[in-house]
Amino acid sequence: MNTGKVYQSITQLVAAYKAKLTNMDEEDFTRIPPIGGWSYSEVYSHIFDSSLLSLLALNNCAKGEGEIKPTHFVVKMILLFGSLPLGKRYKVPKRLAERVKKINLMAAEQFIVDFELQLAKIYPLTEKADPKIKSKHPRLGYLNAKQWLKFIEIHLNHHLNQLGRIEKGFQKSE
Repeated sequence: MNTGKVYQSITQLVAAYKAKLTNMDEEDFTRIPPIGGWSYSEVYSHIFDSSLLSLLALNNCAKGEGEIKPTHFVVKMILLFGSLPLGKRYKVPKRLAERVKKINLMAAEQFIVDFELQLAKIYPLTEKADPKIKSKHPRLGYLNAKQWLKFIEIHLNHHLNQLGRIEKGFQKSE
């Protein structure tokens, strides 16, 4: 896995999240979409909170604080192909769902800044991390540092697509 390319992709995805915020007002940001589900606000809350938690797991792996466990074959395929299986909906684990909040635009911007700072600090540790040391993801099982980085990319992309669906839902209802 080319971690440099994954890192570049993550920074581009984060730039896309930032760009979406520039055209958003507070009311639209927190409004429930006509298609149901999370508001933009809740998506930002979830994706950047969980991405910060993923960086914490990545950091633990990089520092050798993990376990030697196998990564499931299906998870390896998800990481290899760079996306979650199409058409399948994933329910957020309860303990993460409880963390999702309606936040305002300023809080979303701060979440992004916090994520970028942590990513810049932790990313350099990824390349030298022992690939056998892993920490547990609530749905995917055990991931090593590089796999956590790839997961962050996949997850950011997944929810960026979700923001596109929310946007289309609002456009159709107008």
